[in-house]
Amino acid sequence: MRIFSFLCLLLFSLGVTSRYHSRSQEKKKVKGSSVSARVTPRSKDFAFSLYRALASEAPNQNVFFSPMSVSMSLAMLSMGTGSHSKTQIMEGLGLSLQQGQEAELHKGFQHLLQRFSQLSDGLQLSLGSALFTDPAIHIRDNFLSAMKTLYMADTFSTNFGNPEMAKKQINDYVDKQTKGKIVDLIEELHSTHVMVLINYIFFKAKWETAFSDKNTHKEEFHVTPKQTIQVLMMNREDEYHYLVDQGISCTVVMLPYQGNATALFVLPKEGKMQQVENGLNEGALKNWLKTATKRRLGLYLPKFSIEGTYHLEKILPKMGIKDVFTSHADLSGITNHANVNLSEMMHKSLVEVDESGTVAAAATGEVFMFRSARPRTLQMKFNRPFLFAIVENMDLLFLGKVVRP
Repeated sequence: MRIFSFLCLLLFSLGVTSRYHSRSQEKKKVKGSSVSARVTPRSKDFAFSLYRALASEAPNQNVFFSPMSVSMSLAMLSMGTGSHSKTQIMEGLGLSLQQGQEAELHKGFQHLLQRFSQLSDGLQLSLGSALFTDPAIHIRDNFLSAMKTLYMADTFSTNFGNPEMAKKQINDYVDKQTKGKIVDLIEELHSTHVMVLINYIFFKAKWETAFSDKNTHKEEFHVTPKQTIQVLMMNREDEYHYLVDQGISCTVVMLPYQGNATALFVLPKEGKMQQVENGLNEGALKNWLKTATKRRLGLYLPKFSIEGTYHLEKILPKMGIKDVFTSHADLSGITNHANVNLSEMMHKSLVEVDESGTVAAAATGEVFMFRSARPRTLQMKFNRPFLFAIVENMDLLFLGKVVRP
């Protein structure tokens, strides 16, 4: 029998949006917190803490990731952890084991999965998971049952003794679920890998009102006060939900998608990017969504395409989630092999924005191993670094910063 030295857990997410038929923007006003927002009241600040950690690792660089994917990945991981490993994950997500919030966390994601599966009205939003396991290693029945019942995970028997075949099986699944947007998620497998867990989110909608490509022209984008590049700048004059947040020195413009999804574009005042980043939290997001009012704007927005690849095993320990990456890991809820720890957690992401809408994709991978009022039109130009988010009914799907379109 071959000796296993790795347990590999990979998770990913994808979102896509594009133009759709015109509807009343009033339907886009947020009706209230979603199910997941009610049952995990503090967990969403994790998204902004993670954003700050990623941004600090790559100063003056593009940032883009899916908080939904990473949060759900950690939630699934927590079901297989014990002792301090579980506590660190829950506290990292802003929750407490003492308050019985673990069950509520899983129930919240279960409700989210169910709600996403029932969405219509032209909005495509799917969320799911898949578990690939080697039949030569025993995965605990309780973990498998929870993955299926709470996270509706697909399960596959995979021969990791043939790494190339296993890699193809998993990458083909990812490719299919993300409509070809995430390819070759897994770059390398070894015969010592025994499990891969995939989590994905796919979001596709259309702008409520498209930009005309006839109004797209080359303009300067100020990457820094001293460096400019030429970008294709879209332009459309219309009424948008808009606000100025004096507290953290930024302007927010919202563009609605079909269904209850919205894109937020956040432009810091000159020299105030760090102040805005430091002020990001769930309260600020809720305030923006609830208090923005319509104003006629001449909106200038660059077409952009950015990607991100992040080794979260280097980031999460700085946020308190560290035991699972060390010899202190307790993953006894996944397998009866005592010497298992999480050695790698990868997140890959991509977003494209053009006249018709947005295409966004992200992937997270975790690798375990055995130890061995109507004023005149205001001109609003996003011609310097800005923040970008996609939300659906108060659920934050994607978050990023565009420094170089």
